[in-house]
Amino acid sequence: MQPAPSAQNPVYSYELSASLSKVFGDFMAISTFDLFSIGIGPSSSHTVGPMRAARQFVEKLRDLGLLSDVSQIKAEMYGSLGATGKGHGTPKAVLLGLEGEQPESVDVASIEDRVSQICEGRSINLGGTQRINYNHETDVVLHRKKVLPFHSNGMVFSAFDKDSQILSSQTYYSVGGGFVIDETAEGSDYLAEDPRTVAYPFESANQLLELCKEHNLSIAQLMLENEKSWRSEEQIREGLLNLWSVMQACVANGIANGGMLPGGLNVRRRAKELHEQLLSRPEAAMADPLSVLDWVTLYALAVNEENAAGGRIVTAPTNGAAGIIPAVLLYYMRFVPNANNEGVIRFLLTAAAIGILYKKCLD
Repeated sequence: MQPAPSAQNPVYSYELSASLSKVFGDFMAISTFDLFSIGIGPSSSHTVGPMRAARQFVEKLRDLGLLSDVSQIKAEMYGSLGATGKGHGTPKAVLLGLEGEQPESVDVASIEDRVSQICEGRSINLGGTQRINYNHETDVVLHRKKVLPFHSNGMVFSAFDKDSQILSSQTYYSVGGGFVIDETAEGSDYLAEDPRTVAYPFESANQLLELCKEHNLSIAQLMLENEKSWRSEEQIREGLLNLWSVMQACVANGIANGGMLPGGLNVRRRAKELHEQLLSRPEAAMADPLSVLDWVTLYALAVNEENAAGGRIVTAPTNGAAGIIPAVLLYYMRFVPNANNEGVIRFLLTAAAIGILYKKCLD
């Protein structure tokens, strides 16, 4: 896989999916920043992926010199995206992607107002430069009972001119973790790999441990050397600490926000109340290991609720599992003596190595 030029601006080409066989070839390189990326909730497959696909389609139109001729865009969601897309914010994500937004940088606080303006104003600004008419009833279609053959999270984007003649059409698949592939992957049992190699390739835990022993490296040190295939050490450390900063902000937001979660199921947010309860406990209670576990639970719950509310999170390695890594790191920073940012970097690199093994084992 070709990782990002920077941690904040990744180039996503594909991701592992249970329906894709032989995705990972022998000693294929996977980056820490492939596993941990900044996005928004509530779903890496249903929100992050569609936003990226929509943006890619507009960029394709621009590259083909067709953007100025577009009078209408139609986005059709199939399979799981069509069946559950509304609850996962898929239509919102598509609209924002068509306007050129990315999950890593979109202003989360402005999403609801922007979507309302698009729908009520009946116009959308493609790529931020080309304003066209928009009809929410016909231009984003959720096919609840239709599935594209290659993958359950399929999307078809079509562009039309003023005479309703089709200018371009493209099929995309949101295959997990926020990654998107296009229709060129159909019929293949593999996906294009990054031709670069890493210093210490491994395909199993045994290989990983043997490499560490042979070269007198910790797992984190080995991963750091592998990451240098794409970035400098300074960029790696900066990127990892940026991920950690987003994780901390996500927990803080989850603790600060109360009320009901969106989605119409009347689910009440609990992290704020739990935080207040923990703060009211006497200091002596912190000596109880079970009290520590309550704090870890709070951190994970805060992230999960922010994800459900559509907030900014770190996909680690999916939105649904995004609360675990920050919860463990916050436990480390608060309860482990002499904890520091260097420890955070070591943890993220080590966690990435384990995550890579899981991905390879699923093939």
